[in-house]
Amino acid sequence: MNPSLRPLSETAVLAATAFAGHALLLHFIWPGRTADWHYPIVALYGFFSLCSLFIAYILGRTKVKNIDSVGSTFMLLTCIKAVLAYVLLHPVLTSGKMDVEFEKMNFFAVFAIFLTIETVVSVRLLQKK
Repeated sequence: MNPSLRPLSETAVLAATAFAGHALLLHFIWPGRTADWHYPIVALYGFFSLCSLFIAYILGRTKVKNIDSVGSTFMLLTCIKAVLAYVLLHPVLTSGKMDVEFEKMNFFAVFAIFLTIETVVSVRLLQKK
């Protein structure tokens, strides 16, 4: 495999695995709890997958140009993603629905999963010589 594509493939595989596990949990452990969500779980994973793939791509390009800037670039892109995630979550936070706690917990779980994936990919990029 092309070494420059490895962070992208790792991100995609980890995201797909996380989605499968999360979807199975929601289907078998908490059936019917997602019916009135503002964003379906597929949309959340799609958004965060695209963000994570973009971050992995930019970090790979940054590593080639200047490895010393990978950490700063990671922090900047993660902050931008956090702002975008808040913008995405804002309608859920301001909705008048009574039962949004489960949806908020799932949103933050997906955010944390992808933050972990991005951190692992970034650390692996920095460890390679």
